[in-house]
Amino acid sequence: MTDNRTLISRFPHLKQDFAASLVVFLVAVPLCVGVSVASGAPAELGLVTGIVGGLVTGFMRGSSLQVSGPAAGMTVLVYEAVKEFGLPVLGVIVLASGVIQVAMGLLRLGRYFRAISVSVVEGMLAGIGLVIIAGQLYPAMAAKAPDSGLGKIAELPGALVDAFGDTGALSSLVVAAGTIAVLLLWKHAPEKARTVPGPLAAVGLATLAVFALDLPVATVEVQGLLGSVQPPPLSAFAELAGIGLLGTVVAFTLIASAESLFSAAAVDRLHSGPRTEYNKELIAQGTGNMVCGALGALPMTAVIVRSAANVQAGARTKASRVLHGVWLLLFAALLPGVLGYIPIPALAGILIHAGAKLIPVRSLGTLWREHRGEAVVLAVTAVSIVAVSMFEGVLIGLALAVVKTAWEASHVRLDVVDEGADVVEAHLTGNATFLRLPKILDSLESLPQDRPVRLDLSGLHHLDHACRMALENWAARHSSAGIDPVKLVTAA
Repeated sequence: MTDNRTLISRFPHLKQDFAASLVVFLVAVPLCVGVSVASGAPAELGLVTGIVGGLVTGFMRGSSLQVSGPAAGMTVLVYEAVKEFGLPVLGVIVLASGVIQVAMGLLRLGRYFRAISVSVVEGMLAGIGLVIIAGQLYPAMAAKAPDSGLGKIAELPGALVDAFGDTGALSSLVVAAGTIAVLLLWKHAPEKARTVPGPLAAVGLATLAVFALDLPVATVEVQGLLGSVQPPPLSAFAELAGIGLLGTVVAFTLIASAESLFSAAAVDRLHSGPRTEYNKELIAQGTGNMVCGALGALPMTAVIVRSAANVQAGARTKASRVLHGVWLLLFAALLPGVLGYIPIPALAGILIHAGAKLIPVRSLGTLWREHRGEAVVLAVTAVSIVAVSMFEGVLIGLALAVVKTAWEASHVRLDVVDEGADVVEAHLTGNATFLRLPKILDSLESLPQDRPVRLDLSGLHHLDHACRMALENWAARHSSAGIDPVKLVTAA
């Protein structure tokens, strides 16, 4: 009795955290496996990343209720890396990304990720969602997906037609569609049934259906936990000398960090507990990725689905996410054979549903009406990711966001006061940059050529060198017309 009281006094929220950890574990299992299979890696590696997210990152300070593990948002990038460099080099990429994340956290750069344009992040997620949906429709039809994003979309109609003529492909498609249907309808299930998380229920029902009906559907290949963990060989680190690999490391680092810190901001809005310490959270994520890289596992990020489930299940401290890592470890160690019964199209259905949730369909219309420029940035980023690649797409989105911001920030106004007297008064206000130079010069050159002009620049907040030179040249040309020189008035 005394021991129980001591335990309760030391861990006053243990009951709530224990219950929440079970919920998060049940949500995490199908997602960890699904993300891993879609990334072209052994199913167990997704569980390894989830275990590290609980037992390593979960112990560290940063965001108390945020849960880390393999994320659908990284699937496309991981798949491209595995295809281009091979699975052994993936560990090197993840390890290097973790080192950079820790360094950025120590340098207190975590807060700067909050300055990334929300439209770029949403566009990135939307592009990832589109590629995930297009890519996972192929394993849903027991077909091989094309390599390029555009190829995945272009060849879908033909693959769908072929599926309806193949019994195995049609069975696979039905299993995937059934999985998605369960995910969509689970919120309408009886309250007692909803104690089982939707993803687990969907995969469980699909597995039972395939087994009971003896459907000709592919299932997950199982290697065993120890068999799948392959630390990167020393020779793989030589790949870091290549520009292509370094670009992939940068992409992993930026996207994983941005997704984690944006997730932390979202989780903070779900509870009233301690707020996220962004630099410490970045160090925690980096440490987790260093361990994942050393084990040859998938990269980790904070995952909003698991984090939201953690909060909604009543978690109060970080003990819930640590315990969820314990349950994942026990499952992977004691019941690895269970994975071999999971149908591949069921995991495809889980990821198609997850990909669809990454696309902000509802908010896009509002964004177009109220902030058209932001909507354009979002759409261009998403399309670029589908058409080119993840890294280049994000760079295009960031560049467009910077150009849009510079254009909006360079707002300038010319007010002309002409009362019929001898001197024309012209007042420039705002920010005069080279982006607005054609507009400024057109307005000035439309002033009367036979009248002296007094150009007041004191209302400008910023005047760049290109504009200053252009205004001085205009003043010299206007003054050469045989009238009084243009008088330039600047701020004192």
